[in-house]
This record gives sequence, structure tokens and C-alpha cells, in this order.
Amino acid sequence: MNPRQFQQGPIRPPSEADSLLIRTTQGCPWNRCSFCTLFEGMNFSIRPVEDIQRDIWAAKAFYKDRVFTQCFLQDGDSFAMDTGDLLKVLHTLKQAFPELTQISSYGRAQTMSKKSPEEMKAICDAGLNMLYCGMESGAIEVLKKMKKGITPKTILRSAEYAKLAGMKMMTFVIMGLGGKELSEQHVSETAALLNQINPEEIRVLTLAVKPGTELDEMVQQGKFTPLSEVEMVAEQQALIRQLRGINSHYGNYHSINLLTELNGQLPNDQERFLATTERFLTMPPNTQQNFILGRRIHYYGKLDDMSNQLYVDTVERELAKLAHRSPEQLEHVFYQLRQRMI
Repeated sequence: MNPRQFQQGPIRPPSEADSLLIRTTQGCPWNRCSFCTLFEGMNFSIRPVEDIQRDIWAAKAFYKDRVFTQCFLQDGDSFAMDTGDLLKVLHTLKQAFPELTQISSYGRAQTMSKKSPEEMKAICDAGLNMLYCGMESGAIEVLKKMKKGITPKTILRSAEYAKLAGMKMMTFVIMGLGGKELSEQHVSETAALLNQINPEEIRVLTLAVKPGTELDEMVQQGKFTPLSEVEMVAEQQALIRQLRGINSHYGNYHSINLLTELNGQLPNDQERFLATTERFLTMPPNTQQNFILGRRIHYYGKLDDMSNQLYVDTVERELAKLAHRSPEQLEHVFYQLRQRMI
């Protein structure tokens, strides 16, 4: 195979693992979120259309006869492009890869809300028919504290534009993002916004505070108190309980999530989700600790894996090595293990 002669960015959603990746922008147009370091030190820029088109044809030559049905446009926000330029890119993509049935991109609500409904429709008709929205929270105070640069009203407006255009929408929510201080608002206002949007998919992530971020400084200064593993499960249970009148697919696909079995379709699987979270929350504390450590050191993938007594005993021996630690110190060990999974 010829050496790859086209750019690829640093990130993609987990569900785009087998997709064609084409880079339209470099970095993130905002890049100020308190919890994020993905584009640290990278100035945002929109790549020239000619360079993107050249990359598309280089990808075609590189992959030869491989058939792609999905393409993800990197990096942080393809909607920052001039609409006419984005349409040219989408046209070239369809020329080079006619089998594509889904083209997707991250899109900041603030950027998308500047596009007219007519522009959004044209973009969708040209093939960009899936939007990934890093909503993270529907609570105004959490969004402010995390310096997201958006409001719930902006998120809702951009979602309405996208849906009117015919785009599917996947929203990301981060459990624990309000800390203990804003947990209740984070849950209730996020659920309320999701109920209004009714996205095709809701993807859940569990907060891991990245060292060196502004959020990490807030933790050190006592301005943000992270939730424990158990508290984040309780928070997710409360969120699930408050989702009403929507038919979104709901998923915990990232390995950083503790209960990765919480995947399915709302409202059909809602009671199963609640039963699973309740099963964990009603375990004795030592059993919870065994499962948490086992998940974080890759012995367990789901709660049912605790039926393997060999795994349970092996993890118990690892827990015994930590027996001298207080519950707070043990929780800090879990915190550090979660950080490594970012």
C-alpha cells in the first residue's frame, strides 16, 4: 500500500473507528473548556478547500478498493467552514467515495446557530447527515463553570436547526461534570434539555479530571469536588429516571464508564437501566469496591462478570494490598485509575 499522503487529526468518536477520516479543520474554534486538553497548544484553523480535496483523493488512492459507508470530518467543528466551501468538500467526498451513506462531524452549538436553516438543509442534502454535539450538560451553571461558551438555549436552537435539516443528532453527556456542588442541577437540567431535543443517540461519558487542566486546578483549590464512582452511578440513575417522552438510543460505550452494559433503546430499556444501576448501588460496599477496582484494572466488563469467582478472588487480593488505606484514599486510587483511561 502506498504511504499515506493525507492528514488525520487526533480525535474521533468511538463509533467512527472504522470510518474514513478526513480533516477539514485543525483544532477547536473554542478550545477553552476547563476540562479539555485535546487541542492544547494548537491554534484553530480551517484548512483550504484545495488541500482537503487533495486529501480526499489521496485517501481514495491509499485505501484503493476498500469500501467506506461512513466518513467523519475532523477536528473540532467542520461547521466553522464557509457553507460554500463545505459543500465543495462534501461533493468531492461523494465523487471519490460514492458508497458513503453517512458523513458526520462535531459541531459547536455556537457555530451552528450562525448557519441559516437553508444552509443547514443544503449541508445535509450534500451528505453531512450526522451531527455529534458535545453538550456535556444542560445546566447553565455547569456550562459556565466549565467555560463551554454555550448556553442551553443555544444548544436547543442548534439541535432544532439540525433536525429540521434532516440530520441525525448524537449528544454527549458527562456524568460528574457538576461535581458535588452542582450535581442536582446537572442531572435535572440535562434531563430536561435532552427531553426537549430527543436526539437519535445519547452517549454517556464519566468524568476523569485530566492533570494540568483548569478543572484540575479547581479540584486542588477545593472549588470542585469530584463525585465518587458510586455517586456517579447514582447520578446516572437519577438522569435515566428523569428522561421522559423520548426514543433516543442510550449508550455507555466508552471504557471509562463503570457500567458499560447500560446500552439500549429508550423508553423500552429504561427499566432495565434502572434495575442495573440499583443492583450496583445496593451491593455491600466491599462488593462495590471489588467491582470498581476490577473494572479499572480490566478484569470485569460488566456486573455479570462477578459470577466468575476466580476474577472476584483475584481482584480481592489486589484490594487487600490497599487495605491500609482509608475509604477516601481508596477512592483516590479509583480516581487515578480513571484518569489513566482518558
